[in-house]
Amino acid sequence: MPCNACTPWQYVNESHVPVLPEESVHTLSPNDVERIEKRMERRRKLLQEKCSEFGLDVVGNDTWHKPNAWEFLVNKKYHIIWCNVFKAASSSWMFNFNVLAGYSPEFLQRTKEVFLNLARERYPRVSIEQLREAQNDSITFMIARHPFERLLSAYRDKLVFAIPHSYHDKLGRRIVRKYRSKNLDMNSPKYPTFPEFVRWLLDQIKHGNVQMDMHFVSSTMFCTPCVINFDVIMKFDTLDEDQMYLINKTGLTRVIAPEWRNAGKGKNTQELLQSFYSKLSPKELHGLYQYYKYDFELFNYSATSYFNLVQENGT
Repeated sequence: MPCNACTPWQYVNESHVPVLPEESVHTLSPNDVERIEKRMERRRKLLQEKCSEFGLDVVGNDTWHKPNAWEFLVNKKYHIIWCNVFKAASSSWMFNFNVLAGYSPEFLQRTKEVFLNLARERYPRVSIEQLREAQNDSITFMIARHPFERLLSAYRDKLVFAIPHSYHDKLGRRIVRKYRSKNLDMNSPKYPTFPEFVRWLLDQIKHGNVQMDMHFVSSTMFCTPCVINFDVIMKFDTLDEDQMYLINKTGLTRVIAPEWRNAGKGKNTQELLQSFYSKLSPKELHGLYQYYKYDFELFNYSATSYFNLVQENGT
């Protein structure tokens, strides 16, 4: 799994436990810690307020109100728990959690195994009761990302750059067969265009397939943060600082590093976002917003610039 300037680990006392060299350890000043603590407090407060406003803080049996412990990775040794929101620095933190689970960094950097599959060999699925018990002496965190940025990143990573013959490659072909206009020329891409993908996604939502592909599903539905407590809410926008804060808070500065992995296709420039979302109709964009509404509200993101974009283009 590629990364930018991956950190070299060292092995000390022949313990075969990897640790970071001193020069690679990132620390925060007391002033920085205090400033980021206040940021985290604001995020938790907003989350609580919005959860209450939308009635999401009452446990129920539907997918928005039922605590979803299934997707959490619980590391009891280091007392850290993560809800893995896909396409929100998930490659970086899946690497980190695999290191915490005992896989050597060297193995992880050369293996062709899927990181999630490796992780699940060491992190069994937990029940909500087991999760709440583990939370008593652990720090629980998630990473939020602008819903439309995350969706575009997932579309490009999983469909545009789909691995041949993979699940997503086959899914893309099914989408093309169903949603591609017969009038498109022969030079059209083999993968779904962004509007074709969005039409498929909106149909999935319309027909009640709300527990869809984990790369496209709402973060609020995936992690249910209104009925499961989170100590740290990191955001893609401030990830460098937030990662350093979490690593320092958990005492893992010699074990894992704040790095970006799989960043090549994952980062969206404003130009890229505009070029894709400008192809949607106002109705399609509104449909996406309605599905991801809680992600926008709970994590303080705005869709205004996107609505302005489709109106300006008269799509």
